[in-house]
Amino acid sequence: MANIPGRGATHNQASSRFNLAAREADGDWLDAAQAIDGPAQKLRTSVSLITPRTIISRNASPDIAFSQSINAYAGCEHGCIYCFARPTHAYHDLSPGLDFETRLFAKPDAATLLRKELSHRNYSVSPIAMGTNTDPYQPIEKDWEVTRQLLEVMVECRHPVFITTKSDRILRDIDLLADLARDNLVAVMISVTSLDPKVARTLEPRAPHPERRIAAINRLAEAGVPVSANMSPIIPAINDHEIEQVVARLAMAGAQDVNYILVRLPHEVAPLFRAWLETHYPDRAAKVMAMIRDIRGGRDNDPDFGSRMRGQGVWADLTRTRFIKARRKANLGQARISVRTDLFRPPEGAQMRLF
Repeated sequence: MANIPGRGATHNQASSRFNLAAREADGDWLDAAQAIDGPAQKLRTSVSLITPRTIISRNASPDIAFSQSINAYAGCEHGCIYCFARPTHAYHDLSPGLDFETRLFAKPDAATLLRKELSHRNYSVSPIAMGTNTDPYQPIEKDWEVTRQLLEVMVECRHPVFITTKSDRILRDIDLLADLARDNLVAVMISVTSLDPKVARTLEPRAPHPERRIAAINRLAEAGVPVSANMSPIIPAINDHEIEQVVARLAMAGAQDVNYILVRLPHEVAPLFRAWLETHYPDRAAKVMAMIRDIRGGRDNDPDFGSRMRGQGVWADLTRTRFIKARRKANLGQARISVRTDLFRPPEGAQMRLF
């Protein structure tokens, strides 16, 4: 597979689950295009619009700490090769590979839909998570500002929100976040997978430099915004040697806690990840996959609740022990971050509030 500059996936992995057919060689000019023209040219990002009927998604997963979430975008330009959300692009008859990071979808009506759903008489307040599927602060947020518009509704309604991102672009909205933080209505988690820029550049080609994310943690903490961090995913023989160093740096930056998730390779992510390994780490590709299968019960992926986040076996136990010791040494995890739900007020409609 080819290394495509600025992109994570090495190719477009087809998805037979949703009738996305793989292209087979048939002797036409496309079969010889790369041999004649050389490596593929730089791929440009395109953005299409989605107009859903609702914007809040709900789940009942026992190993997820939230029941409501919003995704402002579908697809993610950060291009993280390990992203467990890649298979969702198959719902659009697009590839979880390069299409996922180059053919994106924005939801410009998201804030309007949120106001409508929060206005329902039977709406039950619980924190809304953002960044659970694709990053709310990926590069296209600079122009579309869908995430900021959603946060403005949260501020107006005093609604609690969790935000997960691997981008320092979140600092643009520090005014809204600080407003929510004053009433204990927000918690932010920033992902830092590696401190090595070379590793980060291949794992997460269009995500901000790790040092910029660490600086964002510091800025948020100084502004009084509760912020934790996530070393996710931990990948054996790729970034697991950095556990102690990453945890210490994040604690020094002001993170109130640091957590982790072992690499997950659901559906089409597994073959994409194997192709990435062969391209960037051919010297250890077989070793990495053998270790992953060891922590996933002999499979590329374990979809079961509970074990899917932490894995099983000797290597998973060792990782867990190392992480616990690193957190303890950094004096982290002393207090659980939580948000309030008692300040919610429905959005104002055509008729203003009396009080």
